[in-house]
Amino acid sequence: MSTSTTPSALRDAGTEGADPAMDGPVRPDGRPAAAVLALARFEARELLHHIPVFVFLPLYFGFTGWQLFAGDAAGDYPVLQDVDRATQSGPLFLAVALLACVNRTVLRSRRNGTDGHFDVLVMEPWRRTLAHALSVVPYAVVTALVVAFEFTWAALKPGAVGHGSVAELAVGPLMVLLTGVIGVLLARLIPYSLAVPLLVVGAFFFAVLVAAGTNDGHWQKWLWPTVSETGAPPLPSDLLGRPAAWHALYLVGLVGLLLGAAVLLSGGRARRVKALTALALAVTVAGAAGQSPGDSAALAKARTTASRTPEKVQSCAPHGRSTYCSFPEWSGQRADWAEVVERVQSLAGGAAGGERLTVRQRVADISDLTSDAALDPVRTPRQVTVGTEWGGNQPLKFAVAVASVLVAGNENATVEMCDARVVTIMWLALGAESDPVTALGDVRLDDSVEGSALALTPTDGLSMTRGQTTVVRELFERPRYGVTARVKTHWSELTSPKTSLTRAAELLGVAAPKATGDECADE
Repeated sequence: MSTSTTPSALRDAGTEGADPAMDGPVRPDGRPAAAVLALARFEARELLHHIPVFVFLPLYFGFTGWQLFAGDAAGDYPVLQDVDRATQSGPLFLAVALLACVNRTVLRSRRNGTDGHFDVLVMEPWRRTLAHALSVVPYAVVTALVVAFEFTWAALKPGAVGHGSVAELAVGPLMVLLTGVIGVLLARLIPYSLAVPLLVVGAFFFAVLVAAGTNDGHWQKWLWPTVSETGAPPLPSDLLGRPAAWHALYLVGLVGLLLGAAVLLSGGRARRVKALTALALAVTVAGAAGQSPGDSAALAKARTTASRTPEKVQSCAPHGRSTYCSFPEWSGQRADWAEVVERVQSLAGGAAGGERLTVRQRVADISDLTSDAALDPVRTPRQVTVGTEWGGNQPLKFAVAVASVLVAGNENATVEMCDARVVTIMWLALGAESDPVTALGDVRLDDSVEGSALALTPTDGLSMTRGQTTVVRELFERPRYGVTARVKTHWSELTSPKTSLTRAAELLGVAAPKATGDECADE
């Protein structure tokens, strides 16, 4: 083994320009903490020279910025109890990059053959281990700043609803810190760079096996650093049932425990190190125990109440002629719902133009936060369902629901509607849009503007045949005031289930589509 001094050896020593020919170890100068911090700062800068960190750190910034500044209209109405946990996935690749690069940094002296030089350095091996772990702290702080900016950006939007959780926001930075400590510990346990990819692959297969053996149990999921649980529509914050505070405590304890283990393996046998490691173990166990129980009976009851009898936990307020009922966190969106209702009613005729509706916010029956269950239409007269999402095509879906109730009387009456009333419904819902043809594509399941398709609503949707679609498109190409006048004049006949599509087209002044023999079937 060569004993010549190299620049990398001097970096490992943390004393650039040190003389390797010294006869014996130099005694500490009484400032070991300052030396540890100086080495940590140096190693933090060195991490930027590693390609994975150099690549994934800007990618993390860029991806976050793209989400914030190039999002769709749905992003104008964020639900903060979903936004906070959405910040946890962004730092994942940066965390993995730090795991590999910190591990490689700790093993640098072994690769360069300079381990023997450490015998003459002022800093003990366990202090060097601590410095390597602290070198990740700046990246955890940067992650925390990005997470805070991401959440604040969403919270300051006028359409924001709900409440965020500090514990959920802390997961991303803690994950970055945890992976750095794991990289240090792994280097002390297995001094080979191949250990990191083996660990990642092994952790993946272990997670799959444990999930299969425990039926993806609650306690097993929460042992991992992040548990995003996405897929379900937004819920009131008190119905989430996520043990976020316990999980943050668990991660804090795990960081301290693994760091203590790495220091102990490096020769740090001080009583204070052992005491802090024992305390971290206790914190980890407490956090794991606190997050392990599944959903409580009280939470299940609250979810059932919210989905089946929402009026028990909602407040209502009038806007114009109609009444709007919502969960407390969504009270600020009632004005947006009222705007849609008034726009739809402005095109309606007869008594529907002044109908007093009840708009009620609803959530589906849920057992977890990953299933997207559908809302069933209700039979209550003049009641319209609105969901917990807004923005994007949600106002269009809600407009179709409002028009359906104005025409058919209740939501359930449109489930098997097979007559020309569909044309009237779609005109009321989209006729006032600046570009109704584009809106038609946005509200249909397959984004089409021709042929048969399902028009989306907050509940089951509305089936449109090819002939109905053709008539609706013809109406959108006519002057709005002319079609509106015809709809109001012939309102009774256009809202009758006995009116054929051919007759409806005649009343509205457009060409009738080819007869198919069955107005509910494609040609």
